Amino acid sequence: MADWNRLFATRMGEVVASDIRERMKLLQAGQIIHLGGGLPDPDIFPYAALAEASARIWSDPALARTALQYAPSEGHAALRAWIADYMTGIGAPCDPDNILITNGSQQGLDFVAKLLLSPGDKAMVEVPSFIGALRAFDAYEPVYAAYPGGNPVGAKFCYVGPDFRNPTGTTMTLEEREELLDLAAGNGMAILEDGCYERLRYDGAPLPSLLAMAIARHGSIEDTPVLHTGTFSKTIAPSLRVGWIAGPAAAIRKLVLIKQASDLATSALNQMLLLEVVRSQLAAATETACAVYRERRDSMLAALAEHMPQGVRWTRPEGGLYIWVELPKQLDATLLTQRALAEEGVSAIAGAAFYPRGVPAERNTLRLSFSMIDSEPAREGVARLGALVREMLQSTAAVTAISSA
Repeated sequence: MADWNRLFATRMGEVVASDIRERMKLLQAGQIIHLGGGLPDPDIFPYAALAEASARIWSDPALARTALQYAPSEGHAALRAWIADYMTGIGAPCDPDNILITNGSQQGLDFVAKLLLSPGDKAMVEVPSFIGALRAFDAYEPVYAAYPGGNPVGAKFCYVGPDFRNPTGTTMTLEEREELLDLAAGNGMAILEDGCYERLRYDGAPLPSLLAMAIARHGSIEDTPVLHTGTFSKTIAPSLRVGWIAGPAAAIRKLVLIKQASDLATSALNQMLLLEVVRSQLAAATETACAVYRERRDSMLAALAEHMPQGVRWTRPEGGLYIWVELPKQLDATLLTQRALAEEGVSAIAGAAFYPRGVPAERNTLRLSFSMIDSEPAREGVARLGALVREMLQSTAAVTAISSA
């Protein structure tokens, strides 16, 4: 028999299963209250608009032929032009040559890591960080430095999610964005900006993207150090797997070569469907998503205030899909989430999963998401979680009292 463990590349030793993806396998279990995974809610996908777009494509023989053929590796030309106009409209002027279509923004993260990282190179990542990005980067065997606070010298890039970041739900201030651009300029590193949640804002005024700010500084996208990934998964539908990378044309050309070697091209049909819908429905779909998620966010924040004991803190996101909970230092959130699932039928994600290899994790944190759960079951889930936190705090206090007696 083949010894597959011996045959695996050394980099596979650093690639581990995602706790979030494992928890998503529980979604079909109706008795479990899901407070962990951050999937978009399928009840709000624009089904009618997608059906009408599909009918228009199949009713036109020329469009149908194009939809079933390989697309250019760069992406469907009309969609690239639309995205370039969209990016220009949000303050990051660019052309179609500055856009590469990817299979979701996750593929964009993988491609940029493949473009920039050799084994042993330094990658800065915000801490805690999106677990999907960390798993993508792990395969290229980097050494990690924490942002902020880590040593940036020699880093190839810094990965950040400026708006309502996963997992904390927090947003970089304008000053923090300026400081990161200064840091990149001073150390000659690139910035990988994850913009997947930027349209899901519920409160406050929007802030410019790092790419937009870099273009304003340098005068042209061609002179910026920023690669920006975007997606339609959070506003239209994730299974279409249509995202993009925006950046200097020189970098995009190299990324196209990686795309060709990886999967040749993103589905032409999916790109054409997506384009038909976003041309007329993006604003409406975004408004619907924001209305639904805003109400669920508000309800979960109210439930946390009602049911969590003193000493527990949490973020209050202005958008996105996540709330980050910090427990008292003496509690282990991994144990809490294990007990919550086994004893209370509540699924949540321990915060330790969101820390890069080699960077010490805060063991008393967890991530909650309000995207896939209605307000009432979410309140019940938070109540159960809060009761378990109280019990664990009391047990810890009792053990401490006995130890000190």
